[in-house]
Amino acid sequence: MSTSQETKKDGNAFTRFANLLELDGRLLSMLGALVVIWLMFHFFTGELGFANGIFLKPRNLWNLSVQMSVVGVMATGMVLIIVARHIDLSVGSLLGFIGMVMAVVQVEIFALGAGWNWVATVILGLALGALIGYIHGLLIAYLEVPSFIVTLGGLLIWRGGAWLLTRGRTVSPLDSNFQMIGGGIDGSIGSFWSWVVGGIAIALVVVLALSARRRRSSYGFKVKPLWAELLVIAISVGAIVAFVIVMNSYNRPRTEIPRGIPIPVLILIGVTIIMSIVVRFTKFGRYVYAMGGNPEAARLSGINTKQVTTQIFVIMGMLCAVSGIIASARLNAGANSTGTLSELSVIAAAVIGGTSLSGGVGTIPGAILGTVIIASLANGMVLLGWETALQNIVQGIVLILAVWLDVIYQRRKGRV
Repeated sequence: MSTSQETKKDGNAFTRFANLLELDGRLLSMLGALVVIWLMFHFFTGELGFANGIFLKPRNLWNLSVQMSVVGVMATGMVLIIVARHIDLSVGSLLGFIGMVMAVVQVEIFALGAGWNWVATVILGLALGALIGYIHGLLIAYLEVPSFIVTLGGLLIWRGGAWLLTRGRTVSPLDSNFQMIGGGIDGSIGSFWSWVVGGIAIALVVVLALSARRRRSSYGFKVKPLWAELLVIAISVGAIVAFVIVMNSYNRPRTEIPRGIPIPVLILIGVTIIMSIVVRFTKFGRYVYAMGGNPEAARLSGINTKQVTTQIFVIMGMLCAVSGIIASARLNAGANSTGTLSELSVIAAAVIGGTSLSGGVGTIPGAILGTVIIASLANGMVLLGWETALQNIVQGIVLILAVWLDVIYQRRKGRV
């Protein structure tokens, strides 16, 4: 048997195994790539070899989970934007603008230290994000200005607006309760509550998997073998347990008290769950994918495409506000540089996660996995001491490679 035939056979075996487990082959491939990235960075960050690497140390993985939260939250919204055949280049600038507005209001208008201060600031930020997203949506849907132009203009407008608010001045410090949202000042839930969250997640995984199997069987649909079902559940449970163990392995400074899961990560998990439900189980989610698959057919079938488009950008604006809250809380300041070039990381995360720029294809879990890859690359390059310019080059190459692989995948899918 020739080498090409063996490769084809292995590919078919991998595809059959992925289909048997009802898992996306591309997601499995990305998981494999992520493992390779982690092992390589751990090796190269060890002065005396792999055993002395620092990338996979609990401290770095804890920080990595916090760092990826900002991009991850926005990446879930970018999936809907790209699936619907649009783009949003303003997310980084919008994040920075909303973060600056919240900082100014919290420090210079509200009474700093008041119990209601941070709550009012969060509500204001979410409302402002929704309003700006609504304006973007109206311009794109009803005035028919291309999303590329609207959001490119937004990139300039909101970045300039952030600077004009304070003339380039950094606003700090922020409310101590607000800082906890970003993971600062004991902004994590500790060992006990981390295991509680982990236990709830495990219970949900088991119950949802078994109930879905029972429901499919009752309707006469094909179900995967029991061993395959149990294998997927076991892998999911193992991943949850490992995650909680790692989060609890990093202690608070000068103590033996485990930090546990950071609050920004809990926010990311919550956003991921909500967005996954919206995409998979709501009429709105089905409309978005229908529009991305064939906009004209979706319009003729009775879908109010203009309204759905506006709603997509409102959601994106609110998610930018959530990320702005996390970022400014983590920095304990409103800074003009916050969110700079974040739009590139967000788009890259969605595309690397399998969201097709041609529209109609994309998943929330894929975007989160893409976020982990992007954040891991950035984190590892910082640990290795690579300069910012080189980091940008690497991320640009990764983005181009991801789009190229998507083009190849879509061509092969079309041929099938």
